[in-house]
Amino acid sequence: MIDFIKKLFSKQEEIDPQMKYLIVGLGNMHPDYDDTRHNIGFEVVDALAHQNDGTFKNDTLGDLCLIKHKGRFIHLLKPSTYMNLSGKSVRHWMLKHKIPLENVLIVVDDLNIDFGKLRMRAKGADGGHNGLKSIADQLNTTKYPRLRVGIGDNFSKGRQIDYVLGKWSKKEREGLQEVIDQSCKACLSFASIGLSRSMNSFNSK
Repeated sequence: MIDFIKKLFSKQEEIDPQMKYLIVGLGNMHPDYDDTRHNIGFEVVDALAHQNDGTFKNDTLGDLCLIKHKGRFIHLLKPSTYMNLSGKSVRHWMLKHKIPLENVLIVVDDLNIDFGKLRMRAKGADGGHNGLKSIADQLNTTKYPRLRVGIGDNFSKGRQIDYVLGKWSKKEREGLQEVIDQSCKACLSFASIGLSRSMNSFNSK
């Protein structure tokens, strides 16, 4: 498997840019943030790597993993910049691998969506999410695909930060794996049949 991955990386310059994808899971690297709602993006790309026999390796501004799916070369990225500077990592790896913006998908938590619901979009405001704000600032546009994973808003007034950075509840854990599995399917769908058809398939669930 290691030799296979090395061969994939060595042939990057030969690959049609339209066959390259970058799927970015947003989160914070520090162990204090493990298993928190804000790190659902990391959990999704970790699962994608595991399901496709991929392994992350530390590199510039993030951890990278390359997988192949239906002829597409998919770079999975976990930025190591902390959430507020995620855009620096995204921009670096887009340019590094010459990946067009329409082939980039950001996986992000969203407290404006009920837990377990998925919403794939082609563009949109950051909604107060610092990771999305950083990406928009670095790319100079809000027109980039994103998969918003609902974490709900079950918190009292003034406790939003505690909720977002808090650990999953027992009840949430019972359904979390299904949410992650569906998110993985949505990501692979995006890379294989495109944004519009994937939106039709997953936004209704």
